[in-house]
Amino acid sequence: MKQVIYLDNAATTKTRPEVAEAMMPYFTEYYGNPSSIYDFSNPCKEAIAHARETIAASIGAKTNEIYFTAGGTESDNWAIKAAAEAYQEKGKHIITSKIEHHAVLHTCEYLEKRGFEVTYLDVDEFGTVKLDELKKAIRPDTILISIMFANNEIGTIQPIREIGEIAKAHGILFHTDAVQAYAHVPIDVNELHIDMMSASGHKLNGPKGIGFLYIRTGVKIRSFVHGGAQERKRRGGTENVPGIVGLGKAVELAMQDMDERAAKEKELRDYLIGRVLAEIPYARLNGHPVNRLSNNANFAFQFIEGESMLIMLDMEGVCGSSGSACTSGSLDPSHVLLAIGLPHEIAHGSLRLTLSEANTKEEIDFVVEKLKAIVQRLRSMSPLYEDYVKKNGR
Repeated sequence: MKQVIYLDNAATTKTRPEVAEAMMPYFTEYYGNPSSIYDFSNPCKEAIAHARETIAASIGAKTNEIYFTAGGTESDNWAIKAAAEAYQEKGKHIITSKIEHHAVLHTCEYLEKRGFEVTYLDVDEFGTVKLDELKKAIRPDTILISIMFANNEIGTIQPIREIGEIAKAHGILFHTDAVQAYAHVPIDVNELHIDMMSASGHKLNGPKGIGFLYIRTGVKIRSFVHGGAQERKRRGGTENVPGIVGLGKAVELAMQDMDERAAKEKELRDYLIGRVLAEIPYARLNGHPVNRLSNNANFAFQFIEGESMLIMLDMEGVCGSSGSACTSGSLDPSHVLLAIGLPHEIAHGSLRLTLSEANTKEEIDFVVEKLKAIVQRLRSMSPLYEDYVKKNGR
């Protein structure tokens, strides 16, 4: 097997060995149904309780405010749909942004077809929500503000504290999709005035198919999955005990080394960004230059098509993406890049590289050298680039 340099950690991460080891007994040894009353199921109940405590402590929440789900998409759907249903007597207006994950955008579109009104906020050139526009968008019938903590494509971190303060001052629920940010940046739901928060295990070296939704005590959110009495009667279905155990262990490990890990990723990220911008002409960095996730580098290269670039990088053993993995089958340019003002032809030439602490400077050097050659080769086949060079003498 050829060498693989994995730079797509925003899509998913490698499950840490300690996480897999913690999960194994709950497949083969402690396999009882946590809802059963006999003693054999007690280890499963205790394991779920321990994971819930670990996660609650990581964000300053109470244990009874953590609800396990199948991942970030379900958590987003639950928060938005259930809030809309529960508070529709107060109003039917929701505020979100144009750069949200499709789990939020498509859920809002679903609600629009059912009589709700949604305001999609513009962002600035760096992908940051404009607080003045948020304030102007608030109406007497606004019941929910849903703004992601950090963007999954360009890495920009939003002014969450300020958004939370605005929502609280107006008596509006505030939900944040923190799938990319959780366990990568410090989060305290009370300090940030967050009422609901979505997170997913496989973004922080945990297993796939498990996540959680934080719901502040007092928020009138109804059941999302009907069936049994699991998750305090709000989400029916037998608990994914191995997944919950794995998520809890991943959170425990991620919180222990978060600062050290972020510092290493930032150093590599900045080195990557510096080399690309200095050595590849007609390249730009997408997203905020400072207020961005420590492992995220998103570029746009003029005069090339991103899919061809990804294929050629893959041939060199480099895993990257052009944006969200959830839309990798789409030929349309990224809605995020269009929202920050990039024209279609430049947005099509995007590349997202997201690192982990396991990456090395040597790997970054290898990737940059290959990327330089790939961009040059693709541009040599571009009539647009040829015309541009003739007109500009470069």
